[in-house]
Amino acid sequence: MPIPKAELHLHIEGTLEPELAFALAARNGVELPYADTDALREAYRFQDLQSFLNLYYELMTVLRTERDFEDLADAYLARAAAQGVRHAEVFFDPQAHLARGVGMGTVVEGLWRALGRSEEKHGVSTRLIMCFLRDESAESAMAALDAAKPHLDRITGVGLDSAEVGHPPAKFREVYEAAAALGLRRVAHAGEEGPPEYVTEALDVLGVERVDHGLRCVEDPALVERLVRERVPLTLCPLSNVRLRTVDTLADHPLPAMLDAGLLCTVNSDDPAYFGGYAGDNFDAVRETLGLGPERLRELARNSFLASFLDDDEERRARYLAEVEAYDFG
Repeated sequence: MPIPKAELHLHIEGTLEPELAFALAARNGVELPYADTDALREAYRFQDLQSFLNLYYELMTVLRTERDFEDLADAYLARAAAQGVRHAEVFFDPQAHLARGVGMGTVVEGLWRALGRSEEKHGVSTRLIMCFLRDESAESAMAALDAAKPHLDRITGVGLDSAEVGHPPAKFREVYEAAAALGLRRVAHAGEEGPPEYVTEALDVLGVERVDHGLRCVEDPALVERLVRERVPLTLCPLSNVRLRTVDTLADHPLPAMLDAGLLCTVNSDDPAYFGGYAGDNFDAVRETLGLGPERLRELARNSFLASFLDDDEERRARYLAEVEAYDFG
């Protein structure tokens, strides 16, 4: 069994495997522009973030009903559990669904059908985080937050994702202030394609507690010092970084240097159906390619639980951390 870990950077729509995409398309009478699953899998060989996003949104059209979202989440949780995930904080993109006529309740309640029973069925505790699309307007984000209000018993926090360049965090200041007033936790993608200044802005303007990606912080030594000092977690996604050309090869990934600098890094899968690996696959990849030994891997696993939003269940967090410390690499 792989080392126990939490997954903190996972887009549920990005777990849509070709086989499930075709099954849902058939169920809902949606015609996909691909001959078969092999042709669709070939389309997953995109070149950059925008070409990935185009396919990502195109395939969302198969998600129509609560049952679809339940099946999507349940399939992810089964795969995650097999790779050692004990706790998952799952992102979803409501605006992408609302824009095509799928209601907030359909999305949230469908996902919750799977998440709500996940611990019993898969041994994985969960949290749900609603992300705003940064290439949409702040008004659209605020409307999504308003639509989510009847479902806040299911939603732990808010995030910010999609195309980063040209869409600075400050654009969403008022939305994040409103989310904070509702008691929601706050994270945001920053410093993946965008500059390190976006990381600083996410911290200072949006008040985020965790930075998703944050890779480019290494370009600003003062920012690195701040992130270390304030113990701000970074949810890194190594295989995603390679597929989206943020780094040329996995061997070039700065994760070892980031850990050496004292940054609270975690390893996650991002959009695993598209990026070639789930959480355990990412751990295996950094072990094999970057030469991370057992204690570094244990540190990453420990960090994942420390960075999680399990503040309301410290007993559970302590139990997971004990599992990490007791893990035998053999």
